[in-house]
Amino acid sequence: MGGYIIIELTFLGTASAIHTKNRNHSSIVVKISDKTVLLDCGESTQKQLMYANISPMKIDIIFITHLHGDHILGLPGLLQSIAFRGRTEPLHIYGPRGIDDLIYHIRQLGYSLIGNNIITHTISEDGIVYEDDHFMVEAKQMKHTVIDYAYKIEEKRKPKFIKSKALKLGIPEGPLFGNLQRGESIELNGKIINASQVLGPPRKGIKMVFSGDTIPQESMIEFSKDADLLIHEATFANESKDKADEYGHSVAEDAALIAKEANVEQLVLTHLSNRYTNSDELTQEAKKYFENVVYADDFMTVIIENKKPVKIINANEKQTKQQEK
Repeated sequence: MGGYIIIELTFLGTASAIHTKNRNHSSIVVKISDKTVLLDCGESTQKQLMYANISPMKIDIIFITHLHGDHILGLPGLLQSIAFRGRTEPLHIYGPRGIDDLIYHIRQLGYSLIGNNIITHTISEDGIVYEDDHFMVEAKQMKHTVIDYAYKIEEKRKPKFIKSKALKLGIPEGPLFGNLQRGESIELNGKIINASQVLGPPRKGIKMVFSGDTIPQESMIEFSKDADLLIHEATFANESKDKADEYGHSVAEDAALIAKEANVEQLVLTHLSNRYTNSDELTQEAKKYFENVVYADDFMTVIIENKKPVKIINANEKQTKQQEK
């Protein structure tokens, strides 16, 4: 990958408050660098993980957008299952005020056993809530009927390594290149070479944004500016705009206009109301304002890689490829 990282997402649930035969409650798995991240954990998330062939034991971090049941009721079963399987590694759970109480009460349910390795982090303001050497996660409060945070997952911008400069300085290809790429100085033939001598301006890192549940917010435009992927809720079609406003949700047109203003590459809609038998109506309404849009289905996969178009693999296509193997 030449130092680049890839973001791979799998939608485990794309329904709103009431799930259907084909749509589970809200949850998305994000694989980035060496981490597996879960965005929300609606009812039956652990079963959806099984169908997607993703081990719950590999989940490192969970980010909860808000504390409505369709986004959190999968946590009790998921946490107990990984405890039964002997997990000892820490599991970090981030969420709005009340996340500590939620985990406390899960511990009190019946004779639940969820282990002592769960570490909660309460988000109380906008800003970066997690970062490691490869990526960072930023939270931004949206507007719903309860406190809701959108999340941006962004690859850290790294200086571009200019190979021609390194070769001109007499540095042989190999491990020394890696040292310089990491910003370290090296010694070659008794001479110190600083990383700044072979590094250029930082390259653009890949990034994705997930809105959680929210009415359309102008702040989302700046938050998702130039993102490779914006996942935005679109619970209702435009004819139900009044209902969307009343319940703190967006319609397809809202999400499309935000994507257009933010200049994102790909818009994916999610959180479909059970009043719709399919998402075609909402997709077409969004396309009037933003062409590069799809409505997510359960088990749809999205792959983001630097300098490549965002790739979408629907569930049927994915299943066919697995069968061919």
